[in-house]
Amino acid sequence: MGFTCDQCGKVWPNASKLKCHYRIHTGERPYSCDQCGKGFKNIGGLHEHMRIHTGEKPFECDQCGKAFTLSNNLRQHMRIHTGEKPYRCDFCCKEFRHSSVFYRHKRTHTGERPYSCDVCGKGFIYSGGLHRHMRTHTGEKPYSCDQCGQEYTSPCVLRQHMRIHTGEKPFECDQCEKKFIDCGNLHQHMRIHTGEKKYRCDVCEKKFSQSTNFKSHMRTHTGEKPFQCDQCGKAFIQSGNLRKHMRIHTGEKPYRCDVCEKRFSESSHLIPHMRIHTGERPYECDHCGKRFFTSSNLKSHMRTHSWVIVYECDQCEKAFKTSQQLSSHYRTHTEETNQTTEERGRLSGL
Repeated sequence: MGFTCDQCGKVWPNASKLKCHYRIHTGERPYSCDQCGKGFKNIGGLHEHMRIHTGEKPFECDQCGKAFTLSNNLRQHMRIHTGEKPYRCDFCCKEFRHSSVFYRHKRTHTGERPYSCDVCGKGFIYSGGLHRHMRTHTGEKPYSCDQCGQEYTSPCVLRQHMRIHTGEKPFECDQCEKKFIDCGNLHQHMRIHTGEKKYRCDVCEKKFSQSTNFKSHMRTHTGEKPFQCDQCGKAFIQSGNLRKHMRIHTGEKPYRCDVCEKRFSESSHLIPHMRIHTGERPYECDHCGKRFFTSSNLKSHMRTHSWVIVYECDQCEKAFKTSQQLSSHYRTHTEETNQTTEERGRLSGL
């Protein structure tokens, strides 16, 4: 004869187990830790907990020597060596080693989000997601970098950040061997090889491989500029453009030439400057083979090959390719007026 719980109907083999079970319903936790005050329903739970304080790990893996505080943790660990995945999803047939991960995964199919934020109502699949989300409301960032002091809301984001300091890039592309700090960046990179562009603009049908680029592009249609300068009020589509703009106010020039130590506010300015030292001229004229440091210099040069007359003198009808050349020419006329180059010259061919 068993002992039945009058709350949930569960049957137990003896009265002591039923008494312990009742504490689930009553919330009673008569066994408390003298180190941290945490309470437990039974003495076994307290004994297991005390190993956190003592550091005792009596359960050791005979394959790799890793030790655990709980026998259940060792059983779960052993599945890494055996390959056992006893939990199988009925929806997609994916298999899992741990029941907790399995149940969490099932909610991606059912849409169940049992953990909801009492501030904004947002729902989450598991409690950890809710805990991390709550920090967006409280501003709490309990995980800090011991190298630079930067603070984060979750330990996984801190671990990713630490790789900036250590130089670790554990995620490698099997196509080109390029390495990345986190798997998300690797997934985005792989689209370069696959050509996948999963984000499509409904307005102009342009496609993008990255969601960040897609969101920025959409603002060109909506006119939204959510990133505003608190100094002058100028707004930008991308946060990166705001950061660059702020250097106008702060005077910051983070990009330094290693040769002459000249500094620049943008990397795009440093790159062509470096060519002065290296002698590199990557832009070549298709007509005469002359090479240039910048694309703008090449474009100006291309006009020398064009038969198009750009600026013409209204006194002698001599033609010039630039307004500067026309201005110099005007000085040769004795009856020079006060008209500007644009007023005196007329554009033709453009």
